[in-house]
Order: sequence, then C-alpha cells, then structure tokens
Amino acid sequence: MRSGPLRFEDWTDPVPPVRREVVSHTEDTDPDRPPLLFVPGLGHGAWAFADHWLPHAAARGFAAHALTPRTGGALRAHVHDVVQVAASLPRQAVLIGHGTGALVVAYALGRYPARAAVLSAPVLDGWATLGAALRTNPAGTLPALLGGRLRLSRRQLFSPAMPDERAREILGRLDARPRRELVTHGPPPRPVGDPPVLVVGSPEDKVVPRGSLDRTAARYGGAPLLFPGMGHDLMLDVARAEPIEAILDWLVKEPVA
Repeated sequence: MRSGPLRFEDWTDPVPPVRREVVSHTEDTDPDRPPLLFVPGLGHGAWAFADHWLPHAAARGFAAHALTPRTGGALRAHVHDVVQVAASLPRQAVLIGHGTGALVVAYALGRYPARAAVLSAPVLDGWATLGAALRTNPAGTLPALLGGRLRLSRRQLFSPAMPDERAREILGRLDARPRRELVTHGPPPRPVGDPPVLVVGSPEDKVVPRGSLDRTAARYGGAPLLFPGMGHDLMLDVARAEPIEAILDWLVKEPVA
C-alpha cells in the first residue's frame, strides 16, 4: 500500500530509523474488517491499549495493533513511524490516536489514506492544553517548560473513581518529556481521501479543555462524542469499555467495517 509521496525534507534530512514496538491482537478476527492502529500520547506506550482496548477490539472482529512512540524525535518522525506501520498492514487501516498521539494521527492523515480515524482526547490545540496544565498541575508542568520531565497528576488523567493503587501504578510508568513543537506546530493537513473522522473525549478532561474538543471536531465536520465523568486517559480509566464500544459501533455503522 502506498503512503504518499516523499517530501523534499525526506530526501535531504531523512528520519532516523528505529526499531518499532508494535503490540497486536489478531486472533480469530474478521479478515474483512479493517485493521486498527492505536497511537498513544505523551509518556504512554502500546501498553496503554494492550490490556483493554486491543483485546476488546479483537473480540469484535477487528485486528488491533498499538505502536509505542519512539523516544524523542520531532513530530514528523512520529508521523513517519505511524505511516510506515500503517502501510505495512495487510489492509487499509483505521488510525486511532490518543492525546498527543491524536496530533500525530492528524498529521499522518495528510500522508496515509486511512479507512477512517478516531481522535481520542486529542491534543491539537497546544496552547489551550498548556494553559489547562498550568492551572491544574503547575508544579508538575513548570519543569517541562525548562526542558525537564512533565509530571502528570492523577487529577489530570483519571476520574475520582479510579482506585488509588491503579492510578499510582500507571503514573509510575509514564515518562513524558514534551517538545516545544507540541505547542508551536501549525494546523494539521487535510486528510487524503476524505476519510470519516470521529472525535471522542470527556467534558471533565483536565488536559484537553472542552472548547478544544469542540474546535477539533468542527475541523473534521462534526461534534465530539462525549463520555461524562471520565478523565483524559479514556483507555485506562474505570469506565474504559464505554469509549471503545462506542468507537467500534461507529466503525460498524459507518461505511468502514
């Protein structure tokens, strides 16, 4: 499957190759349904989808794959990885990005003719996200502005219903070191092939303000599908089954699956 022409900078300044970690659930899936490629956001890896959303999707007949983002690298390097992995799948894929992974997917849509895309709690408005972070978690956010680690908090990622032990376990796995580019990037390109795009999120998200959700959804011609009471990490929070069920239902109802 072709993934779009090479750009000038791909020739003059090629993206450094890396060994890509992809976790897959493909057992007993329907070969007539498109594969799903999940792209996690800042500080997260394929593990964020591996325990719940991947097997849930596979149980509904969708071959499900999750990519762990490379450590460091510019935005275009992360986009390159998503395009390369998607192009290696046997059929035209659905791209599903979460957080800053949704930003990567939004850019990848300009190069890869996806069957469809889902932007989950999308961080496409970097300035609004930075403002929300400074209001909600200033002590954890300020070091990142000086090139240090972003220390995300329980309140930013999860609902109050999340058990303390599980929240601490997940927070301990995160290694978030944001780049300035996540705030200063330009608008993503228009998707090639005009695939359907679904935006999902929570009105209680402390990372992505509600206005950002509305603006992102409007960019793709719709309104966000909301899950009240959940935190930013829709795939890990207590009610994690609800968003993935809704996403899979949408894929089935759309001319996608």
